[in-house]
Amino acid sequence: MIYEDFFAAQLTQLRDDGNYRVFADLERHNGDFPHATNRVGEAVREVTIWCSNDYLGMGQHPAVLAAMHDALDSSGAGAGGTRNISGTTHNHVLLERELADLHGKEDALLFTSGYVSNWAALSTLASRIPDCLVLSDALNHASMIEGIRHSRAKCQVWRHNDVEHLEELLAAQPLDRPKLIAFESVYSMDGDIAPIAEICALAEKYNAMTYLDEVHAVGLYGPRGGGIAEREGLMDRITLIEGTLGKAFGVVGGYITGSIAMCDFIRSFASGFIFTTALPPAVAAGAAASIRHLKTSAAERDAQQSRVAEVREKLTKAGIPHVENPSHIIPVMVGDPVKCKFISDTLMDEFGIYIQPINYPTVPKGTERLRITPSPVHSPDDVDRLIAALGNLWTRCQLSRVQMAAQ
Repeated sequence: MIYEDFFAAQLTQLRDDGNYRVFADLERHNGDFPHATNRVGEAVREVTIWCSNDYLGMGQHPAVLAAMHDALDSSGAGAGGTRNISGTTHNHVLLERELADLHGKEDALLFTSGYVSNWAALSTLASRIPDCLVLSDALNHASMIEGIRHSRAKCQVWRHNDVEHLEELLAAQPLDRPKLIAFESVYSMDGDIAPIAEICALAEKYNAMTYLDEVHAVGLYGPRGGGIAEREGLMDRITLIEGTLGKAFGVVGGYITGSIAMCDFIRSFASGFIFTTALPPAVAAGAAASIRHLKTSAAERDAQQSRVAEVREKLTKAGIPHVENPSHIIPVMVGDPVKCKFISDTLMDEFGIYIQPINYPTVPKGTERLRITPSPVHSPDDVDRLIAALGNLWTRCQLSRVQMAAQ
């Protein structure tokens, strides 16, 4: 085999299929996000970002920045090692206390990313608990799937959000067999929400643990930003709640929360935790500041929900097809990978609007989309420019318009 030829052929096929990913070189403007500078070679242009996971703009919040500056000045840049070898700074300890309190749990454990926290926690639990059966929602994130695969535990996939199918699988197992139900609260591509109460009831009936990924919900839902489980009063019924610091909290990192024994178990056996350098103290300090702020301030959540409703209403009036769902994520459906990439490229090139195309394998073929995430820092003018640009491109691409019920 000529390896370079193989790599080149595979990349050519991706391009031909319209699925090749291009990174946008962006420089966010502190105090002016979602506006940013985009560089293409020597060219420079100003753009508005409409697909960021910094859902509330907390990445530029003064309290977050001040906490990070203070920690950087007092503790320096890096943590200096793994958590076990000199890398547990006081900022890490304080952050884990904030996270445990946020979810009403006894303890929390910090990871370098949400991907790593899912991979490490699921693989450790499923591999270390004898004869553990994992029941995984069909649309779970890649990090959850990889963690389950790495565990080599038996896994059964249940149809997305289908609690009847989940019960069929649970009922077929001995009551005393260890079982772990893994699912998300808000699913990031369609924006739908899991029936958490029904899943908890099944877990209690069939003696199963529950593993809930709240990465697209923490900070955004619940009176203190604890996620969908907090909003619905269900946190105490969930065995493990996993989340991220890199979306609504505006920084970076992942975490799990649960009982002292379970968190200590994962801390002691998860290779993805043991052998990884700890997050910088400044990152931990910024995340803690963001969490503390959102525990007491609903202003950001309220403003975001208002902006989401505004964008949905104007998309509906313009006949632009979008998935109706109860969350903050707005999937605008294109259904063709080449046109989806063309629209994304043209939005950037002609209108100064950045929305990354979402194509296969992230979503099934035929469901290609633009994933829009309105935030409280988008202005009414930003919204109007977005809707006008999409309307222009829908006509240019000869895409069908639809009549949808008002949101």
